[in-house]
Amino acid sequence: MKNKYITLITCALVSFTGCKKYIDVNHDPNRPIDVKESLILAPVEAAVSQNITAGGNLPIVIQQYLQVIALNQVPPNFGTYLMYHQDMDGDWYNFYTQVMNNLVLLNKKAEADGNANYAAISKILLAYTLGSATDVWGDVPFSKGFQGIANVTPTYDSQESVYAQIQTLLDNAIADIAKSSATVPTGDDFYYAGDMSKWKKAAYTLKARYYMHLTKAPGHTAAAQAQLALTALQNGMASNDDDMKMPFAGGAGAENPWQQNFLPGSTLVLASTFVDGFASRKDPRVSKMVAPAIETGLYTGRVIGSDDIGSLEAYSLGGSFYASTSSNNYIVTYSEALFLKAEATFVISGATAAQPVYTLAVKSHMSKLGIADDVADSYLTSRGTLTSANAMKLIIEEKVVANFLSMENYVDWRRTGFPALTKVKNALSDIPRRVLYPQSEMTSNPQPQQNAKLTDRVWWDAQ
Repeated sequence: MKNKYITLITCALVSFTGCKKYIDVNHDPNRPIDVKESLILAPVEAAVSQNITAGGNLPIVIQQYLQVIALNQVPPNFGTYLMYHQDMDGDWYNFYTQVMNNLVLLNKKAEADGNANYAAISKILLAYTLGSATDVWGDVPFSKGFQGIANVTPTYDSQESVYAQIQTLLDNAIADIAKSSATVPTGDDFYYAGDMSKWKKAAYTLKARYYMHLTKAPGHTAAAQAQLALTALQNGMASNDDDMKMPFAGGAGAENPWQQNFLPGSTLVLASTFVDGFASRKDPRVSKMVAPAIETGLYTGRVIGSDDIGSLEAYSLGGSFYASTSSNNYIVTYSEALFLKAEATFVISGATAAQPVYTLAVKSHMSKLGIADDVADSYLTSRGTLTSANAMKLIIEEKVVANFLSMENYVDWRRTGFPALTKVKNALSDIPRRVLYPQSEMTSNPQPQQNAKLTDRVWWDAQ
């Protein structure tokens, strides 16, 4: 969480939120507000990685709800579903001020300058960040936002309309990529180094992701959403080389944020539900994804809600593949694309048709971790063949492992019920199905949606 990988230019830009402290009517010539696209893209990509997918408070809270991460603290705490509105102040700022506001500005400048590639990237990342925000808060501001002092109290868009805007952003990004543009990002694009063919695949994969989110949404059917996803995936990611990821050099100030979260002496460890799952599945990925406890050399997670504080060295931390200083931070992956395809295929054509896609999805993740093909085959045999009764369970259970530490797993749990979770010891409520709106927003921009409780469902999370 303390990684200072790159300094954002946000302080020189204007936030759209209701809080008037972001509005500065004085012009400081030493703080330029008109900068080159390359100088916006690099820090905003770092912010997406650092604050949206890994280093912020929200991703850690979500992993506690999913019983992947545990706090080595006595309850009550986030892990037992204690949350105050002010706990989300920093995350709202991360989403709207540090990321989305800068992406809107990048898009406006790129379009004005005729730099279609930068415009496309800004739209794809905006769709991803907006999707991440609406999936945890529900209704959020977008269409009336980002207007500076013209509208400091924007009304919230319904989640249904936000989802439509996400698909429009992705469609427009794909159209931008098809345009002729002389300016192509290079080193300022940490994710793909300006390879627009990979950005295009990422856009189509995200389209499939957000289509599948609506399999149980009011007014939508699983079959229709699955067909839309399958159509999009025809142009989606085609190999592990297409993964959207943030690389880290591993030196001081350039460490992977998950490694920083799991630093020895931190209160964050892995949870027993997650760690014990590897043993129950006889999953060969455990040594890559979980570090043995220093004290015992065993793979040991903490029971969330425990009444005692254990020795930090008695618990496992994140393993070397995801949580070393130089690990990549994965944002969207080929494995996810395959699991989306497996689920959509099951919905449309049944378990037998989904089987080879599911097999390829699991093996794509194992291959990335360096697991031998014969070991992967043996593991898949032990997991059994997909049937109409178990297909959704197996697909999502394996997807959760491949999407380790992704907030996407929280969406899948809510819409499918997998992985099967029960509320933790000393829980203050049922497992939360959203997070609270921030106190800062409630004070500066009151909206009726802000009364939502942790156990209230967002629009697409139908019973």
